[in-house]
Formats: sequence, C-alpha cells, structure tokens
Amino acid sequence: MTAIVTALQAGLPGLLADIEELVRTESPSDDLAAVTDCARVVAGLGTRLTGTAPEWIDGSGRPALRWRFGSGDRVLLLGHFDTVWPVGSLAGHPFEVTDGRLTGPGCFDMKAGVVQLFHALSVLDDLDGVSVLLTGDEEIGAPASRALIEDEARRTGAVLVLEASEGGALKTARKGMSGYELTISGRAAHAGLEPHRGVNTTTELAHQVLALSALADPAAGTTVTPTVASSGTTRNTVPDTARLLVDVRVATAAEQDRVDRAVHGLPPVVDGASLTFSGGPNRPPLPTTASAELFELARGLYAELGFGPLRGVAVGGASDGNLTAGVGTPTLDGLGAVGGGAHADDEHVIVAELPRRTALVAALVASLISGPPAVPDRVEP
Repeated sequence: MTAIVTALQAGLPGLLADIEELVRTESPSDDLAAVTDCARVVAGLGTRLTGTAPEWIDGSGRPALRWRFGSGDRVLLLGHFDTVWPVGSLAGHPFEVTDGRLTGPGCFDMKAGVVQLFHALSVLDDLDGVSVLLTGDEEIGAPASRALIEDEARRTGAVLVLEASEGGALKTARKGMSGYELTISGRAAHAGLEPHRGVNTTTELAHQVLALSALADPAAGTTVTPTVASSGTTRNTVPDTARLLVDVRVATAAEQDRVDRAVHGLPPVVDGASLTFSGGPNRPPLPTTASAELFELARGLYAELGFGPLRGVAVGGASDGNLTAGVGTPTLDGLGAVGGGAHADDEHVIVAELPRRTALVAALVASLISGPPAVPDRVEP
C-alpha cells in the first residue's frame, strides 16, 4: 500500500501533464471528429501507461476503446472521454493550475478520471483480470455504446466507474432516469373570428403539465419535471400543435415502471385534442444494494492507505454506472476526481486529491483481481 501511494505522489507532475493534454483535446459529444481525435489521445495514453494497445470499437461511427488484460473478467474500469463543452471553450476556460486547483473544460467530468484510471493501473505489477472501457457518447445518453457497456458488465465481477466524486464522496446510489416527448395535436382557427372552431393545444398543454407534475412522489424520491414547452405560431391563431419535454428521476425500478405506465395512460382534457407520447425509461437506478460491498471494501482500503474516512452519497444524476448496475453487476461510482462545477464555468479539480484517489483505484483493482473470482450468478433487477 505504501509503495502505491509513494509512486503516485511522485508521479503527480506526469499525471497533471496527461490531464492537460486530454483537456486541451476538446471533445464535445456532438462533434464526431473532435471525439475521434480525443479517442486517439486516450488510446496513446493508455498504451503508454499499461504497455497494451486498446481495441478500437466503432459503434455507429463513434469510437470506444477497450482493453482486456488476461481474462478481463474480474473488474471493469469504466469511463468516457466526451464532454458537454463545445470546441473553442478553451479560449474562455483555459487549462490552468492555480492555488491547488486545476481548471479547464471537461477536467472534472471526467478527463481527470480517465487519466487517474491509467495511472492507477501503471503502478500495479499484475493486471490479469482487468478490463477497461472508455466511450465517447456518455453525455448524450450512450446511444452507440449502451449495448457494449452492458455486455462488458455482464462478463465481469465488478465495475468501478471513474466519474467524478460528489464533494469528495463516492457515489453509492444514482437515480434512474426517463425522458418523454409529448406531441399534442388540435385544430387551428382564427382567435378573433371563430375561436370556438379550434382545438387549442396550448390549453391542453397546460392541463398536461399539471397532470404530469402530479405524478411525482417526493416521499419516494420521484421527480417528474416538465421542461421545454412550445405551442402556437401567431397571437391571433388558435394553436393546433404543441410539444413538451419531460424529465423523470426515480430511486427504484418500481417507481420507474409506475411513472411510465401513468404517462402513457394520460388522457386528453380538451375535446378534440390528441396526445402522442414518445420516449420512456433510459437508465435504470443504481441502488445502494449494487454498491454496498464494493463501498465497504473501498472504505477499508482508504483507511489502510492512511487517508482517513471515506463517505458515500446518493445522487440524482445518472451515468453509465446505471447501465452496469441495471444488468446486475456490482458497481461503485464516483471514483474519479475530487472537485466540482461539472458542466459549469467553475469546473475544477483539487490537485492534492489526485494521488489519493488514484491510489484508492489501484488498491481496489489489486484487491478485486486477487480475491474470489469472477462473474457471480446474478439476476437482472
């Protein structure tokens, strides 16, 4: 344990240099060329630090990188290299290290975590049983990589997600998420001459906003939030179409199913209006039961490393860890950088925490590949 900590503390300058290179390689999810360029940088980083080149996987033309060491079936390290920041963001948010804080677009979510992953592996003598999967579409819901992530999770005994921490705490639970789009159809008419001949979709939209909001259950941790709404074309025309986007977050699969059934069962209120719902559950919840044993292992190792207590926390945001937990694989999330400001102007990483959290990842991997193997019998939630 001491040797791991010493090596990573000594290697901090190199770790910072690697984070700088990755942050400077901008990679917004919707820019395929930029994401592909970043994948090449990540492939080079991983090859240099592990001595093994990745398998380059193209899903719908979008790159993912996979490393397997030996059987690769004991532990999967999971992350992504795409960000929400458009190309050119470096001009206003340059990479900098000032007063112990590292800044730059995507540094916290989650390019520092990608670099920590490989530096953790670099200090281990044996990687047999380790797999690594890094994708380029997490920020847009993993449309190309979802099946790949789930398949990799099914063949491994545990998943460690290098997403950023939450105020220093590991993420031991995440809410599941669903997304819906409601299209309302009505009938146009002149608002002054014959409004009675119209079927007003704005009025129907108002009813549906209230009906959808009423599906929330705060006591169960369920939120149903109407977000983007539009209706109508001109002030003097009864609108004949409307559109509404809805965000749903749930703590349990049962709540996700309840809300989905209720959404699709909502009736129109305005005579002559019709409703069409699209969408549905996107990511299942990551419950505390999926992370409990891994978190206890992490907490013990963190204390052995001399770093003191380690906290766990449940969060509302989703990650690819939801997908791995959803197929029944034990999953621990939030093992990446300590800092804050994900997706915001104050995005930052606390430099002093980088060697500590990297050492924790290394210790977890070493423990998992030396412990009882490998893929346990499991039933998908």
